[in-house]
Amino acid sequence: MILLSVSAIYYLRSRRSNCKPLICWKSESEDHKIEEFMRSYGSHAPKLYNYLDLKKITNSFSHKIGQGGFGQVYKGELPDGRAVAVKVLTETNGDGEEYINEVASISRTSHVNIVGLLGFCYQRNKRALIYEYVSNGSLDKFLNNGPSGTTCPLEWTTLYRIAVGIARGLEYLHRGCNTRIVHFDIKPHNILLDQDFCPKISDFGLSKLCERKESILSMLGARGTVGYIAPEVCSRAFGNVSHKSDVYSYGMLVLEMVGVRNNVKVSQTSEVYFPDWIYEHLDLGKDLGLEGIMNGADEEMARKMMLVGLWCIQIKPSDRPAIEKAAEMLEGSLHSLQIPPKPVLFSSTNSIPESFASTSTSTTAYGKEASVLEPNIPFE
Repeated sequence: MILLSVSAIYYLRSRRSNCKPLICWKSESEDHKIEEFMRSYGSHAPKLYNYLDLKKITNSFSHKIGQGGFGQVYKGELPDGRAVAVKVLTETNGDGEEYINEVASISRTSHVNIVGLLGFCYQRNKRALIYEYVSNGSLDKFLNNGPSGTTCPLEWTTLYRIAVGIARGLEYLHRGCNTRIVHFDIKPHNILLDQDFCPKISDFGLSKLCERKESILSMLGARGTVGYIAPEVCSRAFGNVSHKSDVYSYGMLVLEMVGVRNNVKVSQTSEVYFPDWIYEHLDLGKDLGLEGIMNGADEEMARKMMLVGLWCIQIKPSDRPAIEKAAEMLEGSLHSLQIPPKPVLFSSTNSIPESFASTSTSTTAYGKEASVLEPNIPFE
């Protein structure tokens, strides 16, 4: 029995070791932890600032530009004149592993569609992240999901470019990095827009980086935002958690960008779920009644976004395209796209589970949501 127990423990530990936390904390002081991190990343490590530096950068935190459960975000300026967004965390309990994981995750990325991390502060109970400043804020400000009910001010060409840019950013996270990053919280609040409305994916809070051969993941507790979470993240009955979980969230985001929810009031108990509404109108060739359609090119972009979005939210992960394929579909011909099969979950004759029928969100730009990853099966 002892031999069997030891063998079982060794087997379980060996399976869990394929995907490791970015920084493995030891029983050391916080100074030693930071030294370990800076040493392991060498010249690629972001600049380390102290709290007095932050006060100078933000003019004593005088210009707040965002707030959420994680803390506050302030606009600041580096000594070289660059504008920055400083995220000051209020939840500083624990040993700081989650915080350093976010620092390490973004430090390993460099892409036009990923927000840049310029520095960080880790001083006793004071923790902050210094990002590049993105002047137009988060995408959610421009979508028709607020209490005012105002229409989206962005043109279809801009929305289309944003959808393609997000897909390319996710493609980089999934395949372009030295290690694979699964985000697990793609939503409008975590898409930042620069002065040219180029999208930048933000928010890598609790992610762990896995070796390139790893794809199918197991998770210790589902994280994300209701309405964008892939079904398999909530229940393994739908399939394995993988990079396809980000594809589902991306599909929900694209459908929200199309704005068809303006035509249907959806509640958590409603039997009219908006992807179901899209299927019905596409199948019957009905007028979708989308606002801002000025010409045939606008209508073509809108329909491509809808079709790609529907493919991305297929219930079985294996039925969804990889994110690079989704980008190719968006950039390709509308005539080459078919309406995907209608999932049983989206049948109007069935009630929709609460976790998929609501898109309420609780965090803002530069917020803090992601997930803990552990590998299970090698990459397909």
